[in-house]
Amino acid sequence: MPTITHIEDLRVLAEKRVPRMFYDYADSGSWTESTYRANETDFQRIKLRQRVAVNMEGRSIRTQMIGQDVAMPVALAPTGLTGMQHADGEILAARAAKAFGVPFTLSTMSICSIEDVAQATGRHPFWFQLYVMRDRDFIERLIDRAKAANCSALMLTLDLQILGQRHKDIKNGLSAPPKPTLRNLLNLATKPRWCLGMLGTKRRTFGNIVGHAKGVGDLSSLSSWTTEQFDPKLNWGDVEWIKKRWGGKLILKGILDEEDARLAADSGADALIVSNHGGRQLDGAPSSIEALPPIVQAVGDRIEVWLDGGIRSGQDVLKAIALGARGTLIGRAFLYGLGAMGEAGVTRCLEIIAKELDLTMAFCGRTDIRTVDRSILWPGTYPVAR
Repeated sequence: MPTITHIEDLRVLAEKRVPRMFYDYADSGSWTESTYRANETDFQRIKLRQRVAVNMEGRSIRTQMIGQDVAMPVALAPTGLTGMQHADGEILAARAAKAFGVPFTLSTMSICSIEDVAQATGRHPFWFQLYVMRDRDFIERLIDRAKAANCSALMLTLDLQILGQRHKDIKNGLSAPPKPTLRNLLNLATKPRWCLGMLGTKRRTFGNIVGHAKGVGDLSSLSSWTTEQFDPKLNWGDVEWIKKRWGGKLILKGILDEEDARLAADSGADALIVSNHGGRQLDGAPSSIEALPPIVQAVGDRIEVWLDGGIRSGQDVLKAIALGARGTLIGRAFLYGLGAMGEAGVTRCLEIIAKELDLTMAFCGRTDIRTVDRSILWPGTYPVAR
């Protein structure tokens, strides 16, 4: 086992161990992938102010997200097909998050079901991410299942009414079920660890959908259902309906525009997430970190603002907090850990980010994450409100 010191080490190992179609599904963006790349590179342009001769004892990166105590201002983002990066992937990631003390978010398009994750984690509270489908009866039952599983917050994704085109998925034949092309079969033959894991689990389909949605009893009927079901008519009236139906903490994901941020605050939601879906929807949209400052300015203290997209280190987390985010989410970073080493890899990902966050905060002269603001950033290197 190689020595793992940063997230890139986990990415390299995951690329070796995960079948190409599933690795590319996680590690790609839409069209030219310009927004996907900008999510990372725009963080790198932001420089930090080093401070010295400051008492660095007694540091704390603990805080709260929507009233929930967290070990650091980081949550695991909802990611589709997580259970295809590693067998039982959602369960393993949820266990790692629980042990570390950060929130885990289960995607509607997960391999392990809501009930699987609840049972495997001893009904420890987790968040559930909802896509709005045309079949409103299915959505109501999905919300009720999340309530029954002790989910403590509902995360409604607003930026996937229609699917952006991801060239790699088309070229790899990624579908439900996957196309058994010669190229894919040959690639699977080089991933014995992954294949053995999949042979040892019964969870190989979309657990929240198959057997629950009308007319979807197996993988053969799933592809046409998902193609038809994402609802392009989603609007703020639907947000109000879902909020009432859920009745608990509500998080809105996929905000990039100040006006949408104001509407999110008006909706009564508890948090909004500045996100471009990891660069997987509108290519050419701004990076999440670039869009953050104007949104923070637009909503003030009316709603918690979080950031998702491009975070590959604890330094990235610190920069987002400095620019006004109350929390952050990681997707690809923990998927790399999962694909590389299973549950231990997710834990290692969280350890790396926490250590980098703690040390960088200290070098910037702060000992409490709750006191971090843009004064720790080098003037002229960070994005500002327009």
